[in-house]
Amino acid sequence: MAPKLLRRAVEALSTFKIETPSWGFADTGTRFGKFFQDAAAIDTNDKLADAGQVHALTGCCPTVAVHVLWDFQPGQDPKAVAKLARKHGVKIGAINPNLFQDQDYKWGSFGHNDPAVRARALKHCTDSVALMSGTGSEYLSLWFADGTNYPGQGSIRDRKKFFEDSLRALHAKLGPKQTMLVEYKPFEPAFYATDIADWGMAFLLAKKAGPRAKVLVDTGHHYVAQNIEQIVAWLLDEDMLGGFHFNDRRYADDDLTLGSIDPYQVFRIFHEIHAFAADRGKAPKIAYMVDQCHNEKPKIEAMIQTVVMAQELFAKAALVDHEALRRAQAKNNVVDAELLLKQAFFTDVAPALAAWRKAQKLPADPLAEHRRSGYEKTAAADRRARRKALGLGHGGSFA
Repeated sequence: MAPKLLRRAVEALSTFKIETPSWGFADTGTRFGKFFQDAAAIDTNDKLADAGQVHALTGCCPTVAVHVLWDFQPGQDPKAVAKLARKHGVKIGAINPNLFQDQDYKWGSFGHNDPAVRARALKHCTDSVALMSGTGSEYLSLWFADGTNYPGQGSIRDRKKFFEDSLRALHAKLGPKQTMLVEYKPFEPAFYATDIADWGMAFLLAKKAGPRAKVLVDTGHHYVAQNIEQIVAWLLDEDMLGGFHFNDRRYADDDLTLGSIDPYQVFRIFHEIHAFAADRGKAPKIAYMVDQCHNEKPKIEAMIQTVVMAQELFAKAALVDHEALRRAQAKNNVVDAELLLKQAFFTDVAPALAAWRKAQKLPADPLAEHRRSGYEKTAAADRRARRKALGLGHGGSFA
């Protein structure tokens, strides 16, 4: 690897941080059922411990996203959860309200036609803002299951208005250093009309909410034919890209480890971010987050795979020669423009990763080190015994 490229890749790795999700360490499943793992986290302490293990091995996951109903006990001081996170070498990251689990939300939350339900959903979100303040979190991450399953079931325009009003009211509760991220999803669980079904809807709602509202792009929340990097480029240009939920998918929202299906797509997304930074002379502020639940792979191993792949692809994307690319684009030189991306993608960045890890005093191979550590075996034995003592059965609790 040429010294110039090595330096560029190492510099990129030094700036890259990605947040792991607490729920990615617990037992989860499909709508058909769960497949349990002995080493899966039982409670918030376990989740933060597992996240700490990932950060200790990879060096780039200092924060953990948490779900309000799954990670905070009623009446619990949020500072206690923040202290627990610090004990395991991490900090609390994005706060995720839960607006899809309770029976009141059968017909929606912010999009519900009953103002009392909308008020309850808004209170839950404003309570979540208080949790942000108590834990030091910068981000309120909003995903809504709201929508309708049949034509005529609800007024699409009314539901849009309900969302506008609720998001504007929520934005007013944010502190000056707090940002709310509006996520979108084309379908599931609403199969006729999801209330925030694409990036344009999320963009418009965030713009109307206020200046501290941005769009969150989940890489799994797109139809197969969609050009995600084009969406990213547009949002960047409009200063409306707030964050990512990274995963991979073959069909839709499959929660697969990053790059397991299409690593070149993730590379192209990172390329748009690097290109934007090169043009503006400053990297955009983006919350990079993982959103995955693993039913077959061991939880921590899968998370390490995703994080290491994200580092690799971010470093590769930093190798694109933007000046040469601009020259090729100016001449409509399609072949050379494409080759500049392909050459960067196929560059072996292992030397850069090795150099960066050595400088950070990290293991050369995080996954191999995790396996050598015996962490999984110890956690499995401890958690089996605790489940038995607590009478939780084999699977434990989702939270």
